[in-house]
Amino acid sequence: MSIQKTAVVQDAYEHLLHAEQTKKSVTPLTDLYPSLTVHEAYQVQLKAIDQKVKAGQKIVGKKIGLTSFAMQELLGVDQPDYGHLLDSMSVPNKGSIAVDSLFEPKVEGEIAFVLNKDLKGPNVTAEDVVAATESIIPSLEIVDSRILNWKIKLQDTVADNASCGLYVLGDEKFAVNGLDLTKIEMNLYKNGELMNKGTGADVLGHPATCVAWLANKLSEYNVILKAGEVILSGALSAAVVAQKGDVFTAEFSELGKVEVSFR
Repeated sequence: MSIQKTAVVQDAYEHLLHAEQTKKSVTPLTDLYPSLTVHEAYQVQLKAIDQKVKAGQKIVGKKIGLTSFAMQELLGVDQPDYGHLLDSMSVPNKGSIAVDSLFEPKVEGEIAFVLNKDLKGPNVTAEDVVAATESIIPSLEIVDSRILNWKIKLQDTVADNASCGLYVLGDEKFAVNGLDLTKIEMNLYKNGELMNKGTGADVLGHPATCVAWLANKLSEYNVILKAGEVILSGALSAAVVAQKGDVFTAEFSELGKVEVSFR
């Protein structure tokens, strides 16, 4: 990476850090740095995560974004992206989140994988993912963006840790054997009203395919998926805006419910 490119990464990192520190949304990075590449955006993300780990936080997993073809088309990309999950991002099932602690939160329902074996790309397959999975868990991801009004391109969301805010896991774990993950149905409710629905087939055709993509993508950065990590495999339907007083529930066939409220 050239000196000039390093400066862009540092400047973009500081831009997002300022938003985090002041709790004020900022101008899109792609407006400020039109030449910012996806690779550089990942460097911004990795720099931010590295600083948080040095400050005492712990990486507990990864999230996969842009797994639906509709979202990929919207941002003009042909592949997903990923972000890191930190221990500070975990919210208990039926927990409560202060809206003021976030920027512009939205809620998605996802299938989470818990690994019991490391996965190292390249050439990881969906079958390898299933074999390395201890359990799956119903989950909610609270996506959030430090970019004003969600005016994001791929580089913006990648740099912003794939727009990951918080996540919630259900109370019960399920063995993956015997389950057809493509046929698991999810209904997302806001204050008791059905907002949308989706199935496991809506994320690259199979949730395990998403995790395989992640393992292979991470190999480009010499990173592996580790046993014990939680992997959020991608939203089964569109994200829904969350406001103070809202209660979100995702009901999964085979997997039960997971819930969170906003105060």
